[in-house]
Amino acid sequence: MGGFFGVASKHACVSDLFYGIDYHSHLGTKRAGMVTMDNGIFHRSIHNIENTYFRSKFGDELEKFKGNCGIGVISDTDSQPIVVNSHLGRFAIVTVARINNIAELEAECLSLNQQFTELSSGTTNPTELIALMITQGKDFVDGIQNVYKKVKGACSLLILTDNGIIAARDYYGRTPIVIGKNQNGYAIAFESHSFANMDYEIEQFVGPGEIVRVSPYGCQQLSAPNDKMQICSFLWIYYGFPATQYEHINVENTRYIGGYELGKTDDVEADFVSAIPDSGIGMALGYAMGKGIPYQRGIVKYTPTWSRSFMPSSQVMREHVAKMKLLPNRALLSGKRVVFCDDSIVRGTQLKDNVKMIYDYGAKEVHIRISCPPLLYGCNYLNFSASKTEMELITRRVIKELEGDSNKNLHLYCDDTTKEYANMVEMLRKHIGVDTLKFNTLSTIAKTIGLPKERICTHCFDGSSFGE
Repeated sequence: MGGFFGVASKHACVSDLFYGIDYHSHLGTKRAGMVTMDNGIFHRSIHNIENTYFRSKFGDELEKFKGNCGIGVISDTDSQPIVVNSHLGRFAIVTVARINNIAELEAECLSLNQQFTELSSGTTNPTELIALMITQGKDFVDGIQNVYKKVKGACSLLILTDNGIIAARDYYGRTPIVIGKNQNGYAIAFESHSFANMDYEIEQFVGPGEIVRVSPYGCQQLSAPNDKMQICSFLWIYYGFPATQYEHINVENTRYIGGYELGKTDDVEADFVSAIPDSGIGMALGYAMGKGIPYQRGIVKYTPTWSRSFMPSSQVMREHVAKMKLLPNRALLSGKRVVFCDDSIVRGTQLKDNVKMIYDYGAKEVHIRISCPPLLYGCNYLNFSASKTEMELITRRVIKELEGDSNKNLHLYCDDTTKEYANMVEMLRKHIGVDTLKFNTLSTIAKTIGLPKERICTHCFDGSSFGE
């Protein structure tokens, strides 16, 4: 995943840029970078943040960043920003992208006698590839539309030029871009909460495939948005920070409604509901209201030193960190029947370990409620579980046990009204080792988000999407 931030201000932009990028730190763990432009000169830094934080890497070098316009990124993939000199002029670029046909596009660029220079990772840098594709156009808009036409996957981007920042949202709007405004200028962000403490108010959400240019003095549309949109539903379920909005729809409220809808129809008997923190909290609060039982913190997260379970490089270490940072409250759990709300089940190993820990601390019954449907497909667009094959998904392993083939009758396992779905959930329950297990349905997801089903991407749940 990843997130970007840009500022076009009448005054020096570095402070707003620094804090705005930092507020996207929950979206990525590998690389971070920022760049400003002053009198045609770029000031850039890129750092590895796998074992530290954005603030600690960039805080001591802010004096070197000059200018009123800048962009930056937190990235789970490549080193960015990339700085380019081309027939379009000098520019810097950051992206949030998943390019599924990168080898094909790389070969095309090489056939046009273009060259790649950002090879320090040993592979093609996706952001550099996007930059080269843009320079194939007669202007920036033509170049960005070239990206839209040829990239299989998804790509949103910011381009810093000598006359402002160009923002282009993914062709089908699978990732978001929001523009904020204050008395000094504009901010452009992946998540709206990132500029709230700097007195920016939401000015507009960039539409799917829309291209705009932002300067300190205004926002100009360069290309109109598409009619079709499929924004990722998992942004509300898991990725999004609780205070942010996508398409004017708040993340925390969506999670709350999802919990409420599940709680009001759930017939389980329990003493209280708790959350697997953090993304399960909003759902658990809603569930408590819908079910009419108390919300208590049966598990709490220890954040001072165990804040990012996905930072270590190995899966074994990530799972160890994930376990160590969650602390059960024995005084609340002992002898109790407890409902726990969580955002999703991917491999299932981490949740299974958490459940064992809860029982070991004295819980009488453990009931798991998941805010989304079962994950049955890998994501093609946002690098969600990018390191996992579909056979690593616990649902696919269960389907293989049931059918002898992990790909058989998937349409039946996506449908919560079928016996196949019920059999899958029951086997998942046994694998995880809980008293009961329930998931929210696809129809509930659309209801809680408040957008028509066809305007949200649910590919990881039912395999549906349009485009490539």
